Amino acid sequence: MSGAELTGLAVLLPLAGFLLNGLLGARLRSEAVSGIVGCAAVGGSFLIALMCLVQLLGLPPAQRVIDVPYAPWIAAGSFHADMAFQVDQLSILMMLVVTGVGFLIHVYSIGYMHGDPGFWRFFAYLNLFIVAMLILILADNFLLMFLGWEGVGLCSYLLIGFWYDRKFEKGTTAEAAKKAFVVNRIGDFGFLIGMFLIFVTFGSLRFQTVFAQAAALPVGTPVAFWIALALFLGATGKSAQIPLFVWLPDAMAGPTPVSALIHAATMVTAGVYMVARCAVLYALAPGAMAVVAVIGVLTALMAATIGLVQNDIKKVLAYSTISQLGYMFLALGVGAFSAGLFHVMTHAFFKALLFLGSGAVIHAMHDEQDIRKMGGLRASLPVTFWTFLAGTIAIAGIPPFAGFFSKDEILWNAFARGNWVLWAAGAAGAGLTALYIYG
Repeated sequence: MSGAELTGLAVLLPLAGFLLNGLLGARLRSEAVSGIVGCAAVGGSFLIALMCLVQLLGLPPAQRVIDVPYAPWIAAGSFHADMAFQVDQLSILMMLVVTGVGFLIHVYSIGYMHGDPGFWRFFAYLNLFIVAMLILILADNFLLMFLGWEGVGLCSYLLIGFWYDRKFEKGTTAEAAKKAFVVNRIGDFGFLIGMFLIFVTFGSLRFQTVFAQAAALPVGTPVAFWIALALFLGATGKSAQIPLFVWLPDAMAGPTPVSALIHAATMVTAGVYMVARCAVLYALAPGAMAVVAVIGVLTALMAATIGLVQNDIKKVLAYSTISQLGYMFLALGVGAFSAGLFHVMTHAFFKALLFLGSGAVIHAMHDEQDIRKMGGLRASLPVTFWTFLAGTIAIAGIPPFAGFFSKDEILWNAFARGNWVLWAAGAAGAGLTALYIYG
């Protein structure tokens, strides 16, 4: 079987991990078994993603889109939606990030969650999240994407509230989970409206059908503007942009591996992925792209200034995540889709590294998260110090680390397209990033 044909197996492996840990974990009560099952499932998906990448690279660039149909799903009158995946360069990039970073975070979680009575349940939830995220990025139509979109929202709720009886400064983790769930539903309403408009306009929700018809429309078509704006509302909820960013800082009440996996590397980039997937529609609506760019740069600046005055180590990283997501939307808004996705990839690695490093520090400090009490840890945690420093240099945008190249490309594209105000605001945000991350 080819790599593309195995994408279904890439989803089934973590689904099997979820079922095994979910149904048998409480009986077995073995951290070794639960950890191995959870990690092996995601690791297998990563290997399949590598096979898909090799297959795509062996094809001519124009043919690097492979449809993988599985079964008919919904047929009601003129509406049809199938269970089918679309394997292309965009979906493979996200698949590699989700499964690659996800595998490393699963391995880290074995040590971090050691001794927790809900160890098996935690790995079941992590595997279910990977399933939902893979469905979201591999779907070949908007409806199946929305199924994954809602799935990651559910998993976010379950994982943020994993320690549901614990308290933090704004209440309990259960309340933080509910806040994330409700705010995301507001964004999802926009996604639904966008899908309705797409079906009414194009008669289909399948990506290739919709985009082929959209390419024939003139730039500035009003319906394209409203579709793009509605979809962007969905993206602001999932990717924590103004005004729907308020859930992400409180989500730090969950376990640190959750912050690393869902709220730094994968789920919060779903909105960026969705906008990039709909690049054809956004290209028809310059007004909507301007909205995306302005909201993105305002979010980047706002979150960076808030990050300057935070004392909780995870809150600093949370506002940093919101700011970096703003950078990604700035890139998409000025038409630099590849630059935005480049930053998605680099951010996934250095921000996950920073969150995992913060988890090691919090553990070593006996659950202390106030950075004002964390001086002089280099001697006690030398490995964590150097790895954290690498992530810090990367996010600050200092060459030759990855963050420099992705941020520089975003700022260059903003400047090259004549958006000097956006470029200046983005450059200021980059300076603030270096300030709060070193502070």
